[in-house]
Amino acid sequence: MADVSLKQIIESVLFVSDSPLSLDRLCSILEEFEREEIRAAIDAITADCTSNQRGIELILVAGGYQFRSRPELGDYIRRLKRAKPARFSPSSLETLAIIAYRQPVTRAEIEYLRGVDSGGILKSLLDKKLIRIIGKKDIPGKPLIYGTTKEFMETFSLKDLASLPTLREIEELADSGDDTDQVLLPLDGVE
Repeated sequence: MADVSLKQIIESVLFVSDSPLSLDRLCSILEEFEREEIRAAIDAITADCTSNQRGIELILVAGGYQFRSRPELGDYIRRLKRAKPARFSPSSLETLAIIAYRQPVTRAEIEYLRGVDSGGILKSLLDKKLIRIIGKKDIPGKPLIYGTTKEFMETFSLKDLASLPTLREIEELADSGDDTDQVLLPLDGVE
């Protein structure tokens, strides 16, 4: 083990992990190393991936670090996996956006904003693990409260909820985009 560097250890741990690992989690796994050493190794790995123009990158997503393939290589990876890009209907994206920006939010609040029943869409988003039930609101009827999940953050490559686009950015996209029945989700990295 004497010839193994901290960078190699972190790379291998991140490589085999199913989900992003936070700095705290890495520190608990690698307790024989100091936090500053681990942070420096992560920075070095990130720089290596960038400067060497590798096919993968180390990014901070959903509060943790994860290796992801570069977005521009997605078409080649889909050939291997024979997977199509994730697609969401406009109504699913609309519901998901309401939950992301307004959470915690009830079904009645979502339906008030959308103007239509959202039960089926909520079930679909729950099944995909993009949203979760946070609890019940303390009002008559005790309606369920919804919020986004870690999988939502991973799917949309968000570091945290503050990384969501602002209203101005959304309006700029809407002005430059075209209307289609299906919206193609631009995933940053295909795993």
